[in-house]
Amino acid sequence: MRRNLKSIILTGCLMTVSLPNSFAQSYTWVSSTEGDTWKQSKVKLQSSTGQTPLLDISGTEEGTTFKAWGTTFNELCWDALNMLTRDEQDDLLKKMFSPEGELRFNRGRISMNANDYARDWYSCDEVSGDFQLKYFNINRDKLAIIPFVRAAQKYNPDMTFWMSPWSPPSWMKVNNDYPVRSDRTNKMSPLSDVVLYEDNTEKRGDVFPRQLAVNDYMIQDPRYLQTYANFFCKFIDAYKEQGIPIDMIMYQNEAYSYTPYPGCAWTAEGTVRFNVEYLAPTLKKHHPEVALYLGTFNTNRYDYVDEILSDPRMPQSVQGVGFQWEGGQILPKIRAKYPQYKYMQTESECGGGTFDWRAGEHTFHLINHYLGNGCEEYTFWNNTLCDNGESPWGWKQNALIHVDSKSRTATLTPEYYAVRHYSQFVTPGSRVIAYKPSTEGRTPVLVVETPEKKKVVIAGNFNDKAKKVTVKLGNRYLNIELQPHSFNTFEEK
Repeated sequence: MRRNLKSIILTGCLMTVSLPNSFAQSYTWVSSTEGDTWKQSKVKLQSSTGQTPLLDISGTEEGTTFKAWGTTFNELCWDALNMLTRDEQDDLLKKMFSPEGELRFNRGRISMNANDYARDWYSCDEVSGDFQLKYFNINRDKLAIIPFVRAAQKYNPDMTFWMSPWSPPSWMKVNNDYPVRSDRTNKMSPLSDVVLYEDNTEKRGDVFPRQLAVNDYMIQDPRYLQTYANFFCKFIDAYKEQGIPIDMIMYQNEAYSYTPYPGCAWTAEGTVRFNVEYLAPTLKKHHPEVALYLGTFNTNRYDYVDEILSDPRMPQSVQGVGFQWEGGQILPKIRAKYPQYKYMQTESECGGGTFDWRAGEHTFHLINHYLGNGCEEYTFWNNTLCDNGESPWGWKQNALIHVDSKSRTATLTPEYYAVRHYSQFVTPGSRVIAYKPSTEGRTPVLVVETPEKKKVVIAGNFNDKAKKVTVKLGNRYLNIELQPHSFNTFEEK
């Protein structure tokens, strides 16, 4: 690496990052390519450059303060970890959750009731008509989710958590089932699909979903809506008793994915009604310390999300907005119109069970996009899966750690290193002050200032050839050539 670096500097193949004279002149450079990860060397700043900078930073930028890296606590993740020895589990948990570890997750996402990476479908109260929630319990969560959380808390006892449901209890839904639509992978009657669109034939090819649900799958009777709002508070109470602090909730995961697994379709009217008239006031009464965010938005129908946020009661009801998947496409426009809210990324995209380098590049790109567009938190989905990462309903997905169930061995995936290049260096309290998206030259760049006033530059090159890149910060330059298909982090010393 030293020989290559010397050659790069001598030939003028340089990436440039300039800093004011008061900053250190030496940076640690960490680089990862497929099969050759986490290689470290030193690089010094230069006083000039021969090409136009991708970014020009004066040092006066305010930026967005980043708060948390998080992951989701799912049953199938815990099952995969439990295929390993106790020592191997502890090593991986330390890597993920310790403040001195490699990923440094300090935030957890918990599903209220079953999600698609539960072992099977369930809710915390399946007694039809139990409006008093006398039979509410989290007994199922005590089998896997809570042990998983406690294992993480061993390495980071200061972790905080947020929560959202995938589906209400089945008896609170118009189709009396966990999924939204029937499929060969579930037992829902195809006759129930009539409620989704009715006679609506409107379709758009440029958005997701192409066709919108015309009915709320959550029963809109006031008694049901109030009971469901109470359900959220019961869940917060139950987890608090287990020593797991939930400080933020969202009303629904992906209301616009009409799923064959646990889900719930909501209309714009139903979304506003439940959040403004029921969930927000109930939360303020019983848990004023818990924030309500609106999400998770996984639709790029800007007009639809705008309709929800434009309700005049919304600013007094919710504190923030969460985006994932297609929702990330409208994040910049929504944030520009509604700057009063906090923004967060709520679920990193899961791929297709390939566990390959291309999946790592996609995750690297997503982090660049969401942090560059003002998200204060970033949440990863499955942290650990076995074999092809298949869900109970047949979707093969990626994870940061891959476990082979036959050999009972674990591998850190390319996505793990993509995440580590950010999360090990962008600590809570860091300010994201500039970014360049990967859509421009397939070379994403992010510039961060840590709480210690140190600069960190994170850059990727997703091209088949080495790439010369220049970013100017202040009046000095860091010059480097990025290797093909590489992740890179430069940390001021």
